[in-house]
Amino acid sequence: MPEGPRIGVIGATGAVGSVALGLLAERGYADVRAFASERSAGRGVAFGEGELVVEEATADALEAGELDLCLFSVGTSASRELVPHAVRGGAVCVDKSSAYRLTDGVPLVVPEVNGARAREHEGIVANPNCCTIPLTCALKPLHQAAGLVRVRVSTYQSVSGAGLQSMERLRAEASHEHDLRMDWDFDGEEFDEESKLRAETRKIMELPELPMSATCVRVPVLVGHAESVWIETEEPLSAEQARALLAAAPGVRVEEFPTPGKAAQPDDVLVGRIRGDRSTEGERTLTFFLACDNLRKGAALNAIQIAELLLTRQPLAA
Repeated sequence: MPEGPRIGVIGATGAVGSVALGLLAERGYADVRAFASERSAGRGVAFGEGELVVEEATADALEAGELDLCLFSVGTSASRELVPHAVRGGAVCVDKSSAYRLTDGVPLVVPEVNGARAREHEGIVANPNCCTIPLTCALKPLHQAAGLVRVRVSTYQSVSGAGLQSMERLRAEASHEHDLRMDWDFDGEEFDEESKLRAETRKIMELPELPMSATCVRVPVLVGHAESVWIETEEPLSAEQARALLAAAPGVRVEEFPTPGKAAQPDDVLVGRIRGDRSTEGERTLTFFLACDNLRKGAALNAIQIAELLLTRQPLAA
């Protein structure tokens, strides 16, 4: 990969930021800087066979015009504060938070699904939720073949999706203390994670009226999100046809029994348990199970793939 782009990783000491640094080093990028909060400034973070000294992510540092690309892996409020400064400094920003995902005019991109939208940016491209990314990778080929009528999904999300502190808490817990959690903001009917999953899927798939319901749960697994998905299609679609379509889809690997453990580290979305719904008649309903490394394809890798589409000008998914 080219060494030219000057890249900043903002949130470099977090779970996703550290993965992003590792992926950038693996891909041969050399001009990389690590940024984080004031309390982390000055410490070292691994980068390839060496390390980078963490700089404080300030408005002045990001607006100085010394970066071509910024990968943001910080919270929503920090992104809202800092991303505009990086854009004013001339950088293209790929933001992982929910700050800009549903903002009109900001592309929300999964390269295998709607990569062409990345070039419509005005300085910001949003990186979707870590469950939306694998879900849309699986839905895209099925929708193209048979059309989606409705989608239901239940997620089983690992604690790494809630950050390093949640990972450390799980490591410190005795096994009998493990439990399912629902640790998102609640409006009395839905968790915000559930409404995000629906809204983001509709935007990426360009199906603004797609009927979709979601139930999200946090499970005592360190890394790897899983999802149980039910779909209804406009045209008949057998399990065998769906399996062939998914096997040929970019970024997807058909696995008989996908699990978070199998999905940890691989870049592909693992999809399996593909079968017809026996509770309905006909060939227009299917169910399947998927798993994905939420720190890689579910976050850092997807952001880097977006950046590489813009840097290399290679053909993009329509």
